[in-house]
Amino acid sequence: MNFRPGTRDEPEINLIPFIDILLVVLIFLMLTTTYSKFTELQVNLPVADAQAQRENPREVIVAISSDGRYSINKQVLESASVEVLTRVLAQSAQDSREVVVIISADAAATHQSVINVMDAARRAGLVQITFATQQSGSQPARK
Repeated sequence: MNFRPGTRDEPEINLIPFIDILLVVLIFLMLTTTYSKFTELQVNLPVADAQAQRENPREVIVAISSDGRYSINKQVLESASVEVLTRVLAQSAQDSREVVVIISADAAATHQSVINVMDAARRAGLVQITFATQQSGSQPARK
């Protein structure tokens, strides 16, 4: 029998595995986080059931609110004339005719507001025009 007083080792907490696990969780959260595009105007898109198309790297997004205000690439326009729209669309396209104009009009926007954007795009020489809609699940899509 051993009656000598034994020395107890103090328990030691090893933090290296804990830090490794936290870094893996942090990387996982960073990779799975989604980022949404927000426009400057609050817009309720019309509903359509269509497949989402591939992303086009050269696009100009024109948002039209229900009260007729325009926003081009998150820049709210003060004037609603076709001439101003044409000038800003031409500047946004940067002399490239392969730009896709995405019209994101509110469901309650007037038909004339959408026609003004289409006319301004034609005057600026931009012929590829598409409309943003939202599917039944309220995910934005393009038709």
